[in-house]
Amino acid sequence: MKSNVGSTDKILRILAVILILFLYFNHLISGGIATVLIVVGGIFALTSIIGFCPLYAIFGIQSNKIPDK
Repeated sequence: MKSNVGSTDKILRILAVILILFLYFNHLISGGIATVLIVVGGIFALTSIIGFCPLYAIFGIQSNKIPDK
């Protein structure tokens, strides 16, 4: 499994997770939307930690800078 998530992408994903958690814990989102956003935030956190996004792999996207070999 090759890394396909770059450092800028990782930072943006973590910022999105922080925003979702802020909204949730301040009761600005609730119900079904909160559940969906928490799941999306969990996926963002996981993919930024491991550096691999399955959707990027399916669509052939790479946001990391890989040196040419």
